[in-house]
Amino acid sequence: MSILVVGASGFLGSEVARQATAAGHAVVGTATTSAGGWVPVDVTDRKAVRALISALRPKLIINSTWGDWRVSADGAATIAAEAAMVGARLVHVSTDALHAGRPAPYTEDDPPTPVSLYGAAKAAAETAVTAIDPSSVIVRTSLIYGHGRGRFERFVLGLLDGGTGTLFTDEIRCPIHVEDLAGALLQLADSRFAGVLNVAGPQAVSRVEFGRLIAQAHGLDPAALPVGLSTDADLGPRPLDVKLDTSLARSVLRTRLRPVAGM
Repeated sequence: MSILVVGASGFLGSEVARQATAAGHAVVGTATTSAGGWVPVDVTDRKAVRALISALRPKLIINSTWGDWRVSADGAATIAAEAAMVGARLVHVSTDALHAGRPAPYTEDDPPTPVSLYGAAKAAAETAVTAIDPSSVIVRTSLIYGHGRGRFERFVLGLLDGGTGTLFTDEIRCPIHVEDLAGALLQLADSRFAGVLNVAGPQAVSRVEFGRLIAQAHGLDPAALPVGLSTDADLGPRPLDVKLDTSLARSVLRTRLRPVAGM
């Protein structure tokens, strides 16, 4: 299968590209620069995206990019439109951060309730992708970790190395290992599933609990991590308890979604 990984230089995108290549697929990846051998493409440049996809005509496109509104929302719409033009299967990576937070886990049927600009951009992306290509897959996921290279992992390790910041007790997520998520994306690409699917780890933890697990995994002192409430940090509206119900994913996927406690 010919696969285009949009955002192949990122943490998730690079793992998707690695697994797809190992499985024998022909993989092309995009990045903001040519570093790593990827094709430099700005996803907000529709002409550039169209030229690349028209030339490659991939069977599958996995969009793992994220960023500001132009990247997360406008870029996603552009990729979806060009994927539809060449008949490519599209798997779009979304986020749990498009929900506001509540005690009960969110299912796939729960509409977005964003409280942050990032969440609003990802919600807009979902709307665009669904409208342009109803046969696409939209994967809502959570904090991605693995091998100490995840964004939150690096933040925690930075705190333990003298960096500034706080881990919040009131923000609940369902972290997922990058290898599990990448495997799930590739499996969904080879399926007939369409629509939204929650793909996250089976264990809900606060950022504090997750940070302590990261510290322990690296042989560091979890008690040294600074702890607080997000409401005291003056960071503006943020999604709080955004647990994802992954019962549908467990019935659809062969990929095992490991609990974070075993990291």
